[in-house]
Amino acid sequence: MLNVKNLVVNYGAIQAVKKVSFNIQQGEIVTLIGANGAGKSTILHTISGIMRPASGEITYLDHPIQKTAAPKIVQAGISQVPEGRHIFPGLSVQENLQMGAFLRKDRAHLSQAYEDVYQYFPVLKQRLNQDAATLSGGEQQMLAMGRALMAQPKLMLLDEPSMGLAPLFINEIFEIIQAINQAGTTVLLIEQNAKKALSIADRGYVLAAGELKLHGTGQELLTNSAVQKAYLGG
Repeated sequence: MLNVKNLVVNYGAIQAVKKVSFNIQQGEIVTLIGANGAGKSTILHTISGIMRPASGEITYLDHPIQKTAAPKIVQAGISQVPEGRHIFPGLSVQENLQMGAFLRKDRAHLSQAYEDVYQYFPVLKQRLNQDAATLSGGEQQMLAMGRALMAQPKLMLLDEPSMGLAPLFINEIFEIIQAINQAGTTVLLIEQNAKKALSIADRGYVLAAGELKLHGTGQELLTNSAVQKAYLGG
């Protein structure tokens, strides 16, 4: 579904991503793990068209997209849930969800999209007219994911969905990620909670200082001694 080949991304004179290659098959949950500054978010921003690579290729459904504008990438079926959630303050929950559907042309089917979101996140239906900024951190994360789902993505990019959340919310968010995946959406997950991410991932890649160091199934990486020492507190 997605193939990243020899991706190089720079911040000025700093090479943040150094010839990284990986792929995602349709229907998978794939996770990128690594320390802060490893280049994980930069890779997501480049896939979604927010940043441009210095070199390398990103192919989505057999089409190169590394030079495609971000709105076109959303229309093609890739939605990103950003780190820190970035919901729109001053807009209601419903208005935030509407923003997620902004580029959709099949407006007649939006009512079903809302119902799908409410099925995953019942609390959002109870808070439709509430200012999104007044939601709890966990509820804002649910709203950010719901907003991304409104675009009907084939591939969802999740950037640190558990950041700053209470353990109860973390468990719920990860259960919902699995449910979204089982319903047919492929997931690329970036997550500081490496143990949680690898436990639900089909495959994982380990990044360090912008380079790919290890890859394997989620279970292989969970039991890898180097991964345990560096990321799992083992």
